[in-house]
Amino acid sequence: MDVKLFDSELKVMEVLWEQGPKNAKDIVEILAKSIGWNKNTTYTVIKKCIEKGAVERSEPGFLCTPLVTKEEVARSETEQLIDKMYGGSSELFFSAFLKNQGISQEDALRLARMIEEAK
Repeated sequence: MDVKLFDSELKVMEVLWEQGPKNAKDIVEILAKSIGWNKNTTYTVIKKCIEKGAVERSEPGFLCTPLVTKEEVARSETEQLIDKMYGGSSELFFSAFLKNQGISQEDALRLARMIEEAK
């Protein structure tokens, strides 16, 4: 699934990914405590998630269920980043990442194993 979610929408999704389906009022309470959102903001963001097909609303109680996994969103975001910034080349992406971040010997060995398994 190719869903582009904004940071605010990811806040709602994080609640659903971590805690499972929740009523909208519970999401309001959670996000009010954790990041200070008011009810209107939270309901607006939930509505956007529903419109994008990331969340399903059902009754009773405006139950919100995630329709996409965190892994699906992460994969889509990564693909979009690589396409946009590196012309779709994962090799250029990894090269830039390694130049900027560096890598430990242990991580290099782990990555080599992952590459072998992916072949």
